[in-house]
Amino acid sequence: MARVLVAMSGGVDSAVAAALLLDQGHEVTGVHLKLADLPLDEQVPGHGCCTLDDAQDARRAAQVLGIPYYVWDLSEVFEREVQKPFAAGYAAGRTPNPCVTCNERVKYAALLDRALGLGFDALATGHHARLRRHGAPVVGPGPGVELHRAVDGAKDQSYVLYVATPQQLAHTLLPVGELTKAQVRAVAAQRGLRVADKPDSYDVCFIPDGDTAGYLADRLPADPGPIVDQDGEVLGTHGGVWRFTVGQRRGLGLDHHQRRFVTAVDAPSRTVRVGPREDLACRWAELEQASWTRGDVPTGPVRVQIRAHARSVPGRLHVGEDRVRVELDEPVHGLALGQAAGVYDPEDLVCLGGGRVIAADRPAGLPLASVSSRPPT
Repeated sequence: MARVLVAMSGGVDSAVAAALLLDQGHEVTGVHLKLADLPLDEQVPGHGCCTLDDAQDARRAAQVLGIPYYVWDLSEVFEREVQKPFAAGYAAGRTPNPCVTCNERVKYAALLDRALGLGFDALATGHHARLRRHGAPVVGPGPGVELHRAVDGAKDQSYVLYVATPQQLAHTLLPVGELTKAQVRAVAAQRGLRVADKPDSYDVCFIPDGDTAGYLADRLPADPGPIVDQDGEVLGTHGGVWRFTVGQRRGLGLDHHQRRFVTAVDAPSRTVRVGPREDLACRWAELEQASWTRGDVPTGPVRVQIRAHARSVPGRLHVGEDRVRVELDEPVHGLALGQAAGVYDPEDLVCLGGGRVIAADRPAGLPLASVSSRPPT
């Protein structure tokens, strides 16, 4: 039996995670994290994971399960480590993934460290992913802890956990990864949990209305610049590069019938470039801040996933002193600077790690100055 702290977001997955751990005989305590400090009039029930309703749903689930429950205020850490870098990334022409950053800098760096310091053996979450412990104990240091995709491939969240180190995975439990989403809801209904039918949230938790541009507009200055085509012809103007991301098609504000996508965002010159979809094809990328769930850098063939729930593609890694180069066997489209790239084994089952994109291939003479223009080798 282990002492387990369960991060309870107020959703069905984390509530069932706590229930399953109780059934396994663990000593379970629930904790709800106050992350984004949203005013009540900006909270949207059922969207995000930082509303008062979510905290109440988590509390009720803990009461039904009969476990201790606490609320920890990590809003200052969250603002410093997630929200400010998110806005700064967009201002620099990048497209950061706040869920990956939150897992790395809040749920692991802050929450897990605090849990271990308080005498808990492990942190559990409701992420849909699995851990395989080959020769290792249920929790605690040991050989062969691997991060696997979830049973329910449509709900797999291993991609946003690639930042976990072997030491962190050794003190992590992911019980719902062994179930489909339908099975999770069935367990919740059987246990009398009111969140059994609660809809999943797909929004950034601190932008519950889904309006990323509106959120950024309140935090970043308007900085107009040109929108140009692949030949450099000015097609229009914009109110800030932070309104755009590579691969974007809607909301360009162009009075043209031709179907265009954002193909590059150059913050220093305040230029947004648009073009046809084929200009988005990318066969290589360079990653920084790479981390590896097994500790060692993978060798040989791998598969690479560039966004949540996207199909992975085969490729190979070339490791340098301060960055990792990914050569892809087939092109991906819409790869933006700042995005997370998850690296998997050739069978696409084990998440080996990943990193953040700092340079990427652009076949039509792109990208602009803010992206490395070194040709693939």
